[in-house]
Amino acid sequence: MAFVEPVVLRDRGVRLEPLGPEHEQGLRAAAADGALWTLRVTSVPEPENVRAYIDAALQMREEGHRFAFAVVDEATGTVLGCTSYHDIIPAVKRVEIGWTWYARSVQRTHVNTTCKLLMMGHAFDTLGCHVVGWRTDNYNFASQNAIERLGAKKDGVIRGHMLRRDGTIRDTVMYSMRAGEWPEARAQLLYLLARHS
Repeated sequence: MAFVEPVVLRDRGVRLEPLGPEHEQGLRAAAADGALWTLRVTSVPEPENVRAYIDAALQMREEGHRFAFAVVDEATGTVLGCTSYHDIIPAVKRVEIGWTWYARSVQRTHVNTTCKLLMMGHAFDTLGCHVVGWRTDNYNFASQNAIERLGAKKDGVIRGHMLRRDGTIRDTVMYSMRAGEWPEARAQLLYLLARHS
């Protein structure tokens, strides 16, 4: 039995469902909304590489390293983007949340906050995680700000950690939240969502 089992999570008109081949066209459209693959600090696939992106995610699910979700608008069925649990370590009850991207048209809306609330709630309250982590490119300031708004703490920077899509070497900023910090973070996220609506 896998630590992260297939599940559908939903709230505020957003549905997270296990990523599969049926999401290919929707992800192509979401990536094209803003030509997101041109951003050097993200992992958004080019439209022609979306199927390979999905296949790689499914392979990582089989291996127990990553569980990817399609982010779907409940009202229209439109695929808005993708997000994942990754670097899943059952022995210490730790997951990271990442590989997250959304169509430009839904960025800076309630979608990201809702997705994070769903995923953090599932990780802490259902999976019993002790720690949830995040990582991002040291030049992805928008991502760093979004992670910090969640209430995550900056753990540090891994220098010379990995290659970017353009072949340059990136430093990776690491964040985490412990289970004891989750109730206050949840209250803050609910407050932010209430203000948005």
